[in-house]
Amino acid sequence: MGQILTLERSPSGSDVIWAVISSVGRASRIAEIYPTRNAALADRNWRESQVDAYAGFLSRERQKLPHFSVAPIRRADLPKNWRPLPALGFLRGQFG
Repeated sequence: MGQILTLERSPSGSDVIWAVISSVGRASRIAEIYPTRNAALADRNWRESQVDAYAGFLSRERQKLPHFSVAPIRRADLPKNWRPLPALGFLRGQFG
Protein backbone atom coordinates (compact mmCIF):
# COMPACT_ATOMS: atom_id res chain seq x y z
CA MET A 1 0.00 0.00 0.00
CA GLY A 2 1.31 3.43 -0.87
CA GLN A 3 4.20 1.87 -2.81
CA ILE A 4 4.90 3.43 -6.18
CA LEU A 5 5.73 0.89 -8.86
CA THR A 6 7.92 1.72 -11.80
CA LEU A 7 7.20 -0.62 -14.63
CA GLU A 8 9.77 -2.42 -16.75
CA ARG A 9 9.21 -2.64 -20.46
CA SER A 10 9.27 -6.04 -22.07
CA PRO A 11 10.67 -6.42 -25.58
CA SER A 12 7.10 -6.36 -26.91
CA GLY A 13 6.55 -2.98 -25.23
CA SER A 14 3.90 -4.07 -22.73
CA ASP A 15 4.03 -2.93 -19.11
CA VAL A 16 5.38 -5.72 -16.93
CA ILE A 17 5.40 -6.16 -13.18
CA TRP A 18 6.68 -9.19 -11.31
CA ALA A 19 4.29 -11.28 -9.25
CA VAL A 20 5.04 -13.62 -6.39
CA ILE A 21 2.46 -16.36 -6.81
CA SER A 22 1.33 -18.51 -3.89
CA SER A 23 -0.08 -21.94 -4.71
CA VAL A 24 -1.81 -24.38 -2.38
CA GLY A 25 -3.05 -27.50 -4.11
CA ARG A 26 -4.67 -26.39 -7.35
CA ALA A 27 -5.45 -22.87 -6.13
CA SER A 28 -3.08 -20.02 -6.96
CA ARG A 29 -3.10 -16.41 -5.91
CA ILE A 30 -0.88 -13.41 -6.52
CA ALA A 31 0.70 -12.83 -3.13
CA GLU A 32 2.61 -9.63 -3.92
CA ILE A 33 3.83 -7.57 -6.87
CA TYR A 34 7.16 -5.85 -7.48
CA PRO A 35 8.65 -3.60 -10.13
CA THR A 36 11.71 -5.84 -10.59
CA ARG A 37 12.33 -9.56 -10.84
CA ASN A 38 15.08 -9.41 -8.21
CA ALA A 39 12.72 -7.88 -5.66
CA ALA A 40 10.11 -10.57 -6.39
CA LEU A 41 12.72 -13.32 -6.07
CA ALA A 42 13.85 -11.94 -2.72
CA ASP A 43 10.26 -11.93 -1.45
CA ARG A 44 9.68 -15.47 -2.74
CA ASN A 45 12.85 -16.68 -1.00
CA TRP A 46 11.79 -15.05 2.27
CA ARG A 47 8.29 -16.57 2.06
CA GLU A 48 9.79 -20.02 1.37
CA SER A 49 12.10 -19.65 4.39
CA GLN A 50 9.08 -18.85 6.56
CA VAL A 51 7.24 -21.94 5.32
CA ASP A 52 10.34 -24.02 6.09
CA ALA A 53 10.54 -22.51 9.59
CA TYR A 54 6.90 -23.37 10.31
CA ALA A 55 6.76 -26.71 8.44
CA GLY A 56 6.37 -28.73 11.66
CA PHE A 57 3.52 -26.54 12.87
CA LEU A 58 1.76 -26.68 9.50
CA SER A 59 2.11 -30.46 9.42
CA ARG A 60 0.61 -30.82 12.91
CA GLU A 61 -2.26 -28.53 11.92
CA ARG A 62 -2.74 -30.59 8.75
CA GLN A 63 -2.39 -27.56 6.53
CA LYS A 64 -1.05 -27.91 3.02
CA LEU A 65 2.28 -26.21 2.48
CA PRO A 66 2.14 -23.28 0.09
CA HIS A 67 4.52 -23.14 -2.87
CA PHE A 68 5.80 -19.82 -4.19
CA SER A 69 6.88 -18.87 -7.70
CA VAL A 70 7.68 -15.67 -9.60
CA ALA A 71 6.24 -14.69 -12.96
CA PRO A 72 5.99 -11.53 -15.06
CA ILE A 73 2.47 -10.21 -15.49
CA ARG A 74 0.96 -7.20 -17.15
CA ARG A 75 -0.50 -4.62 -14.78
CA ALA A 76 -3.79 -4.96 -16.68
CA ASP A 77 -3.91 -8.67 -15.76
CA LEU A 78 -3.90 -7.95 -12.02
CA PRO A 79 -7.39 -8.77 -10.66
CA LYS A 80 -9.47 -5.64 -10.05
CA ASN A 81 -9.93 -6.17 -6.30
CA TRP A 82 -6.48 -7.69 -5.71
CA ARG A 83 -4.98 -7.27 -2.26
CA PRO A 84 -1.55 -8.50 -1.10
CA LEU A 85 -1.53 -11.86 0.67
CA PRO A 86 -0.18 -11.50 4.23
CA ALA A 87 3.34 -12.91 4.28
CA LEU A 88 2.55 -15.23 7.19
CA GLY A 89 -1.17 -15.59 6.48
CA PHE A 90 -0.67 -19.26 5.68
CA LEU A 91 -0.17 -19.84 9.43
CA ARG A 92 -3.83 -19.01 9.99
CA GLY A 93 -5.10 -20.62 6.82
CA GLN A 94 -5.41 -17.25 5.05
CA PHE A 95 -5.01 -18.04 1.43
CA GLY A 96 -8.02 -16.52 -0.24
